[in-house]
Amino acid sequence: MSNIVEYIHNNPEESQRLLGLHYEQLNQLIEKAIELHNQKKELAESKKVRIILGGGGRKSKLSPESQIILTLTYLRHLTTFQLLGIQFGVSETTANDTFNYWLPLLGELLPPSLLSQVKKTPTTMKLLKNC
Repeated sequence: MSNIVEYIHNNPEESQRLLGLHYEQLNQLIEKAIELHNQKKELAESKKVRIILGGGGRKSKLSPESQIILTLTYLRHLTTFQLLGIQFGVSETTANDTFNYWLPLLGELLPPSLLSQVKKTPTTMKLLKNC
């Protein structure tokens, strides 16, 4: 678990400053995003034609919760993926891939009012419109 995730759990009042969402909103968003992620994963799995049994491959270093918080951290602070990777203990490429996976899912879940609270600059809005 990353230091940011631990910090937010230990100091829920700071989630508004760090991520642009209240702690309760963050928990609801994480719950719904993971649910949507699992639905999309099941749908993709049902369409696959498998020769080898599923369940193999490398497991992700980050939990889905940490991946969502990584995405929200980027949207809020517009830091580099290199710094995000260092903060969350993954590579720059993994941080970038994680962001690009979760952004469309969060875009489906967040109403425009919450999305505008999370975003901080016009650059972020351009990113969201491209998804």
